Amino acid sequence: MNNSEGLYLSAREAAAELAISPATLYAYVSRGLIRSEPTPDSRKNRYRAEDVRALKERRVPSPEPRGLRSFDADLPVMDTEISTITEDGAIYRGVNCVDLAENDTLEHAATLLWDVAGVDPFAPDNQPEVSKEMRTIAEAARRAAPIDRAIAVLALAAGADPRAFTRAPDGRAMVGARIVRLLVATMLNAEASGEPLHQQVARVWAPDNKHAPDLIRRALVLLADHELNASTFTARCAASTGLNLYDSVIAGLAALKGPKHGGAGVLASQLVKTLVDRDVEPVVRERVALGERFAGFGHGVYKRGDPRAQSLLNALSRAGAPRKFTREVPERIIEATGEFVNIDYALAVLVHALRLPAGSELALFAMARSVGWIAHASEQLQHGKLIRPRARYVGPAPGRRARATPPKG
Repeated sequence: MNNSEGLYLSAREAAAELAISPATLYAYVSRGLIRSEPTPDSRKNRYRAEDVRALKERRVPSPEPRGLRSFDADLPVMDTEISTITEDGAIYRGVNCVDLAENDTLEHAATLLWDVAGVDPFAPDNQPEVSKEMRTIAEAARRAAPIDRAIAVLALAAGADPRAFTRAPDGRAMVGARIVRLLVATMLNAEASGEPLHQQVARVWAPDNKHAPDLIRRALVLLADHELNASTFTARCAASTGLNLYDSVIAGLAALKGPKHGGAGVLASQLVKTLVDRDVEPVVRERVALGERFAGFGHGVYKRGDPRAQSLLNALSRAGAPRKFTREVPERIIEATGEFVNIDYALAVLVHALRLPAGSELALFAMARSVGWIAHASEQLQHGKLIRPRARYVGPAPGRRARATPPKG
């Protein structure tokens, strides 16, 4: 396919994928089910591949039970200018995240995702306001998990920031940078600063590893956004009620903790720890025989492997991480299950290779993804619409009488 990184299909390709006539394709377009736009170099139209495949998913029964599918075509679909997912990786406003991660920082990814041009959100003097109460909470929660400590401190942060409720796009970007700096500093039990975020993390968590700053930088950029995942949708729903960006990020943090989302990195780290002193093949064979799944493998979109994971594993390999984890484990699990590595496993290998603190998989994920939550929350606030999906009722028919509760005693 030669249409813009696989984002688009020609009329012939779209009709063939859906097994319909061109006339039916045009009918779907007119009903708003498939987006189309002119091709830049011709008078023909092109069609969004994700819309075609979502429609195909709705029309063709899946062999996997609906409740177990990674992505359900009946779930809400929203328009966004921020990002999308392709088999080549997430696209941040037209830029592939894997390409961006080669040299750029989380701060630069943020300005791209936030669509900022007129101000510098990460200017040295744009520091978070930290009240006495916030410091007290941070100190009291010093031994708590980083994500829990961040939620507690952020809950007071909007009240300390006199510009937290700005409606100006540039102003929201400035608030966003203060939130990210506060979040990172709180998770590190450190003071907020203008130092590059990846260097702050490396200095506190891996001060003696010369490869740590660049590897952490790459991971943060790769994780900055991934379209409407569970935590991002949660952040958007929160913002749609009129909440400020601080509270929207809290909503994202709470959703991220789940073991089916950001918590999967912690589970993948358990797999890595299990294999440190054991041969890979027997462990994989034993788990497959028992029907166990491998955390950090398989993905609803990346059927041939997560490009973000491969980017990070390749960088880890170049930095001297054990081949056992960067190559052998993924190869053996692919052979045994057909499931390819995803970013959760690569993040677990990063934590192991750099000897980062336990639980830092989730903390790194949260630091990075806060940038995406702010982008989506800002977009939602700009739209000004409340997200209110309807439920499909499948309970008893209306008119049923409630049974009387028998008296006690």
